[in-house]
Amino acid sequence: MSSRRSIVAVLFGGRSVEHDVSIVTGQQIMAAFPADRYEIAPVYITRDGRWFTGAPLLQLENFRDDALLEKPGIEACLLSPDTRHHGLIINPLAGRFSRSRVQRIDVVFPALHGSHGEDGSLQGLLELADIAYVGCATLGSALSNDKIMTKVALRQAGVPVLDDFWVTREAWVAAPDDIVVQIRDRFDFPLFIKPACLGSSIGIGRADDEILLRASLDVAASFDRRILVEPALTDGVEINCAVMGYGNDYEASPLEQPLGWDDFLSYEDKYLRGGEGMKSADRIIPAPIDDELGARIKSLSIAAFQAVDGRGIARIDYLVRAQTDEVYLNEINTMPGSLAFYLWHEAGRSRAQVLERLVQLARAAHVDKRRNTYDYQTDLLSIASQRGSKGAKRKG
Repeated sequence: MSSRRSIVAVLFGGRSVEHDVSIVTGQQIMAAFPADRYEIAPVYITRDGRWFTGAPLLQLENFRDDALLEKPGIEACLLSPDTRHHGLIINPLAGRFSRSRVQRIDVVFPALHGSHGEDGSLQGLLELADIAYVGCATLGSALSNDKIMTKVALRQAGVPVLDDFWVTREAWVAAPDDIVVQIRDRFDFPLFIKPACLGSSIGIGRADDEILLRASLDVAASFDRRILVEPALTDGVEINCAVMGYGNDYEASPLEQPLGWDDFLSYEDKYLRGGEGMKSADRIIPAPIDDELGARIKSLSIAAFQAVDGRGIARIDYLVRAQTDEVYLNEINTMPGSLAFYLWHEAGRSRAQVLERLVQLARAAHVDKRRNTYDYQTDLLSIASQRGSKGAKRKG
């Protein structure tokens, strides 16, 4: 008799400007899981934060249908934080003629990008629910999603990053002329302006003069309350590396050099070229750099992932100065589009093998967490009730 298949809930969509990217990533993940060992529970989160599950969500073409959520087989659901449920509550608002039911989940695979999925908020819910999940935990997710705080952590760990200036939306709106003066005193053009907590090139602008600087700051401020400004590395090339692991066991993928980066890849460049997502973008694998530089980038990638308490998978993007081989870490993507399948393919791993490794890492992290003590019994309540609440407060 064969053993029970593991139930993996794949979450995608989400309340984020990267909603569409997440749908594509989720579909690629669900299609790649070996059907003989895993049962997939698709969970689609709408743009306004409603949760649904059902077999029609397994087919990408169904998302072209405006009436998708009215299809037979689609049901509302939510992930319960109650550890007794350990999974999804299906039809949570059941009425007189219907019933709610619980679907237990073995592992959650968040295929969500950006806000409310890659920033630690969902990870906090999964920690409360005590369900194993793929990817970084709450701290690593939140830290890596915030470009400003990522730089703080990486500098502390000795990982090189570009100089930067950041400003809040409130400060920019209140005194734009002063902010421009501060930026001009610190950097020469060209500059890149980025929302602190978004990916997929959304909200990013390149400024070659003050007019574009002001416009880019306005755009970035519409996506985030904190804005990052960095000098553009005009004589650099982009080199990317994927990392996978947990604890003290990490591995780095072969490196790639994306092509066509005259400014930076737009949202459409990254996800829509050729209709096959990131796989279709022009790139050179392995990257045309010498072995010493390649080994240094791989070592930096593992050190950077550990510095942000990373686990699971990430794609780490670098800017390399062509003449001097100076390396600057540009971004850590803890849920990269298409899971960087194409990089692991060069390492001899199939999509299914990558997914199974990530599930193994999720389970290992969950077992590790359960070694912590959470139930610590004391006599505090008994003593407090005997003395009365007022006496207990005075003593404190």
